[in-house]
Amino acid sequence: MQVPGYSPRPQQLEMAQAILEAIQSTGMLAVEAGTGTGKTFAYLVPALLAGGKVIVSTGTKTLQDQLHRRDLPAVREALALGTSTALLKGRANYVCLHRLERAGEEARFASREDAARLRQIEAFARTSLSGDRADLAEVPEDAPVWQHATSTRENCLGQECPKYKDCFVMRARKDAQAAEVVVINHHLFFADVLLRDEGVAELLPACNTVIFDEAHQLAETARLFFGDTVASAQLVELSRDARLELRAAGGASPDFDALAARLEKAARDLRLVFGGEGARIAWSQAMAREGFSAALDAVAERLHALEAALADQAERSEGLAACLRRAAESGVTLACIREAEGREDVRWVEVFGGSLQLHVTPLSPAAQFRKQMLDHPRAWIFTSATLAVGEDFTHFKRELGIEEAVSRTWPSPFDFERQSLLYTPRNLPADPNDPEFTPAVIEAALPVLRASGGRAFLLFTTLRALRRAHELLKDRIEYPLLAQGTGSRSELLERFRTLGNAVLLGAASFWEGVDVRGEALSVVLIDKLPFAPPDDPVLAARIEALRAGGGNPFMEFQLPQAVLQLKQGAGRLIRDENDRGVLVLCDPRLYSKPYGRAIRASLPRMKQTRELADVEAFFARMET
Repeated sequence: MQVPGYSPRPQQLEMAQAILEAIQSTGMLAVEAGTGTGKTFAYLVPALLAGGKVIVSTGTKTLQDQLHRRDLPAVREALALGTSTALLKGRANYVCLHRLERAGEEARFASREDAARLRQIEAFARTSLSGDRADLAEVPEDAPVWQHATSTRENCLGQECPKYKDCFVMRARKDAQAAEVVVINHHLFFADVLLRDEGVAELLPACNTVIFDEAHQLAETARLFFGDTVASAQLVELSRDARLELRAAGGASPDFDALAARLEKAARDLRLVFGGEGARIAWSQAMAREGFSAALDAVAERLHALEAALADQAERSEGLAACLRRAAESGVTLACIREAEGREDVRWVEVFGGSLQLHVTPLSPAAQFRKQMLDHPRAWIFTSATLAVGEDFTHFKRELGIEEAVSRTWPSPFDFERQSLLYTPRNLPADPNDPEFTPAVIEAALPVLRASGGRAFLLFTTLRALRRAHELLKDRIEYPLLAQGTGSRSELLERFRTLGNAVLLGAASFWEGVDVRGEALSVVLIDKLPFAPPDDPVLAARIEALRAGGGNPFMEFQLPQAVLQLKQGAGRLIRDENDRGVLVLCDPRLYSKPYGRAIRASLPRMKQTRELADVEAFFARMET
């Protein structure tokens, strides 16, 4: 049987053969495959033909669902194989029957809408086989009620849970244990397999092959999970759960409630030290902020007080015992973060709209990642559309400690010289940090939008630039204008596709994992090269460490990271062999700096121009 619409591509066949050889030799292979290569089939076919237990880890839950529900069944049917498959997500993606029951008994919600949504979740849980919240589209993914209907590692009761036998998470894990191909995501791989704290550790020793799709995200995800974090929201939830569990055990106490309330207030006060919008702040800068040290002391003191009170009550119920464990773990982690020193880690604070997180993060995840790879012989496959700078994989391999991996690149089969044009406008401020840079970008964008009839993504490196661009554009174009932050990403993309001539302004989350095919997207504009902000605390610490070791932070880290991110953004333009469009890169450093030539060479082979007339002629030809 042949998959409908399939057409042979030499790049895909060569990639599949290389992956099959790596699997058979339990080798290590890093593959960059350009858009349209068909990399999903190129790794699934050899993985299924080779047999044995296979773990496929993807970048996002959306890709997980697509892989498990569409791609795997198609390949399995085409090969006439009976390979068993399973989808496994992190615990928070499944309805927790125990917490759902508790929430229904408590019946205290911020709005009638939350109460109605809880009833929808209850009805779903009674009939669903998977309990996967992605199957309940009627309740938005970001609805607050989900936190009452799902569990986390901290608040799960494990085998002591009265609903353990019917637990959706345990059912998914049992399916994964029995399946020959298991589809997970990177967060689950690191949280559950590497850290071995979620009962999924049995998967890795039993498997013959691990395949990472969207592997360019691995190093950042690994860094997150190899560190430690305490969140103000986590402490607020602990306070709430402790009060609920004591009441459920029949031991309500005003004194205990007061202790829990004091911890909740201390956690909220810690967030209030940092006004305004979100930020990432170095630990030294946070400590210099008035009130931070005192607020941190208050959190530690009140967490310890609640832990002591829980110790007196823990025997009443498994729920209270779980709260005691959570309090103790949070206390230990908080102490570790406050006391952490040394050049191998960096401490920092991340501020969100209504919460705050304290982090200690390894400067490099390479040693920890490599350690996980050496415990048992198996094949390791890493693939993405963006792993190399040119054809150089040094940066990617060094980040993960896999320097000995074989690396291969296959370019996109699309005819970029015919299908696309790279345009870098003239007369922009030489310094992209100039306050007038974003207005100049918009002035350069307007004639392009007129030529294309809208149908554009305008991608920005900061939310501040996005908001400024929105102000400058909203009264000057006749096309529908959509902006990140005015709806979920999926909602905005659906509107963009349906409208057909819209202009969408996006920041980080629209640079990758977005697929719009056809004429609805004919322009991708990127305001500037996506260098990470130098005041980012993790980046600043890495730069200092590289410099102290005699390295060149810009060439070894900052430039490769920017190139890979730029390739992701540029990759939104041509998604199909019939797509045509213009990539507009507004950063003058592409021509004014020595490294600009190397950056342009890392992009697909497009015709390049600095003349608006060439853009207008390109779109005029599209109309004929």
